[in-house]
Amino acid sequence: MPLIVMCGFPSSGKSRRTKELKEYFLRCTERKVIVVGDETVGMAKNTAYAGETSEYMLAAFSVTVNKDDVIILDSMNYIKGYRYELFCLIKHAQTPHCLVYCLTSPEISAQWNASRGPEERYAQEILDALVMRFEAPDSRNRWDSPLFTVQHDDSLPFEAISDAIFHRKAPPPNQSTQSQPLSSTNFLHELDKVTQDILTAILNAQKTSVPGDVIAVPAASEKISFWTTRSLGMAELRKLRRQFISYSKMHPTEDKGLIANMFVQYLNKSTC
Repeated sequence: MPLIVMCGFPSSGKSRRTKELKEYFLRCTERKVIVVGDETVGMAKNTAYAGETSEYMLAAFSVTVNKDDVIILDSMNYIKGYRYELFCLIKHAQTPHCLVYCLTSPEISAQWNASRGPEERYAQEILDALVMRFEAPDSRNRWDSPLFTVQHDDSLPFEAISDAIFHRKAPPPNQSTQSQPLSSTNFLHELDKVTQDILTAILNAQKTSVPGDVIAVPAASEKISFWTTRSLGMAELRKLRRQFISYSKMHPTEDKGLIANMFVQYLNKSTC
């Protein structure tokens, strides 16, 4: 499943670029091209992106993984933690991916949004909130690389994108992306308990620690390291926990003793 992750502000040209990419791969390869986007999964713009609960719903949906088809994920993919979640999925599947960032200014996105029909248009307050919450990709992050940034009047680098998904070695799986068949009936209970205990430990430690400290948490040999740069509030920690639980339900581990270290790895990588 060579995966192309689209990214950008609302109304930044992602669907137009997706169409161009699909036409290119259908014309130049023998591959089947599958587009997965907000419309294909039945999400209405002004309800799906209205708040944190809907953002979690977006972070929870997954794509069909296989070794042959080209998958284009046509959505904003604006949450860094969700892009990392996708990276974990492709590591588990051992297939290459790349990210195409449709770079526009908020003003251009607002103009393009206003030119749409009423049913296709984002409400202005939703658009403004999404632009404010947008977490731009960074090629220094493994989950955002290789990164292709295109502005609205650029041509897509088709050959470079094709090379990235067909001729680049897939990232190897590691402890946090390897999965085993679910064999324990109380796995979900353990997952809920371990992650909640870690969140409680982090919140308590942040009250007495200072930036630069590493935080030890229950049942994990690895330490929380994001505290070296910033603290996290309850709302952000809860959102990251929900995203991790969503991923873990799709990829349960047989060894419950790994849950704590996997969650610590996820937190550190999602907040760096």
